[in-house]
Amino acid sequence: MKTRFGSLVMGFAVAVLLTACAGTSAPHPLVGGWAITIDTPVGSMAGNLNINPDMTGEMSSTELGSAALTGITVDGETVQFSTTIDAQGQSITLAFNGTVTGDQLAGQFNTDFGPIAVSGVRQ
Repeated sequence: MKTRFGSLVMGFAVAVLLTACAGTSAPHPLVGGWAITIDTPVGSMAGNLNINPDMTGEMSSTELGSAALTGITVDGETVQFSTTIDAQGQSITLAFNGTVTGDQLAGQFNTDFGPIAVSGVRQ
């Protein structure tokens, strides 16, 4: 009887564990660290993106400092987010539209001054 009860308890524990694992979805491929290149009108600028599993994040670069990402949305491989940077005393909103495929990120920042190409690789 004890063996049968132990097997029943073990089977229940395995079922609970499998159910918990099945309910946990894998993070979106955007999640993680990215080394990005921003092709500005005055030349290329290196930066970094860090996207957390809860879809919060930050962009940073030597030239622009750090800025929080807002409105991060994902739909399949399509990603969007915004950030506001201080460019020599002028506040500029950058709205990113692009895709993430494997370890590659590609898209553009839409600005009041026109689109700015962005590419990146997973760190």
